[in-house]
Amino acid sequence: MNPFRASLKSSLHGNASDRTSFKKQCHMWVQIMHKTSAGRRPRKKVYHREHELDKAIDLQKKPNAVLKLKSIIQGRKDKCLLLRDLEKEVGFVQKWNFISVIEKYPAVFYVSSGHKKAPAVMLSEKAEKIAAEEGEVNELMEPIVVNNLRKLLMLSVECRLPLETIDFVHAELGLPSDFKESLIPKFPEFFSVKDVHGRTCLELGIWDSSLAVTAREERYMEERILDTSGNLKRARISKDGNFSGPYAFHLKFPVGFRPNMSYLQELEKWQKMDFPSPYLNAKRFEISDPKARKRVVGVLHELLSLTMEKRLTSAQLDAFHSELRLPARLLLCLIKHHGMFYITNKGAKSTVFLKEAYDGSRLVDKCPILKFRDKFIALTGRRDTEPSSCAT
Repeated sequence: MNPFRASLKSSLHGNASDRTSFKKQCHMWVQIMHKTSAGRRPRKKVYHREHELDKAIDLQKKPNAVLKLKSIIQGRKDKCLLLRDLEKEVGFVQKWNFISVIEKYPAVFYVSSGHKKAPAVMLSEKAEKIAAEEGEVNELMEPIVVNNLRKLLMLSVECRLPLETIDFVHAELGLPSDFKESLIPKFPEFFSVKDVHGRTCLELGIWDSSLAVTAREERYMEERILDTSGNLKRARISKDGNFSGPYAFHLKFPVGFRPNMSYLQELEKWQKMDFPSPYLNAKRFEISDPKARKRVVGVLHELLSLTMEKRLTSAQLDAFHSELRLPARLLLCLIKHHGMFYITNKGAKSTVFLKEAYDGSRLVDKCPILKFRDKFIALTGRRDTEPSSCAT
């Protein structure tokens, strides 16, 4: 028997959990209640699957395990984790997934063993060299996450959010796990912690108009096409629903979706419709106003744009419901605008993607911490993710 496997078996006990495979489907049925005459069943709409975005969730499983194990090892004083202590860190069931990761990636993890020493796992020399760069990467990330956190507070109705809500999405925002102690006190001019109706909240210190620019507006300014005279080309809409006007969103319809002409005509009107900035206070607008409803879509678009991977779980998105005045029927809003958002039920939790941020299953723009993680994961032999320009 392989000495490595022998050492693992001697230090661990239990049986691996069974795996259940599911058949791939090209679409799923989403039941949406419509007003109908008595006796008729509610109509159903087909919600087309985006297999590449589903794949993005699957591709994240192994890297997440590698990165989590790296963090556990680096969190130890001696940078070494006894294999018998692995279960304490990740639980009995997940222990076996991590054992598989350790065995599969010897270029990342090194297992020491001996007659008198209990088997322990540590980072390999190559992995240690890359891990040493993390401090520098975190310094590059700090101004990015501070600005994004300020923008997030500016999106909220009262320019404040419960700390528990921010903590719920801290990893997706790129914030350190101890941001309440390590980051917030460093910027008293930007943030203050207050008790509001019995809840500890983070409040915006200074409103900065230069930050009140959405990712959609930035993209429009970067991508607009000028003719030789310096004037914008005439805006037009195509069969894919995209429109080059200043109030339009970028759309990516599913492969199986075939919009008819009346749908495209209504979409053109919606794309051309001006609407208030997501950074304006939502209390100023009546939700019945079509422009206010379009603004809500802009809020969802901007919220996802502030995350590192341009996606959040459904529960995380719903956590901002009251502070950002999200629609009561949030799921229906996301489904209606399926050219912008995609909901996948892959993984343990449903996840909402900002579709324009992805090229297939690959995130297009990556910030420094994601580039660092790609560099670390490259030690496993994976080449399916290529870092590109940083999105700030």
